Amino acid sequence: MLQMRPGCECCDRDLPPDSSDARICTFECTFCSECADRQLASTCPNCGGELLPRPRRPADKLAKYPASTTRVHKPDGCKASC
Repeated sequence: MLQMRPGCECCDRDLPPDSSDARICTFECTFCSECADRQLASTCPNCGGELLPRPRRPADKLAKYPASTTRVHKPDGCKASC
């Protein structure tokens, strides 16, 4: 099941489960659209994978399948992988 992490790894911006602003790779690394587009060129800095819009979980499923509360943040910022 998709973790739906609560924030951007680069800037720590909140990304609630219903956010259309979240971008993820196949490993579920999570970024806001601004960091994904402007800093990372839609490429995950961790694995080199493509960053795509994260699907939104229907509100009625969040009670049974809640989003993750574990934040992953890189205080030094993110840099695109080479």
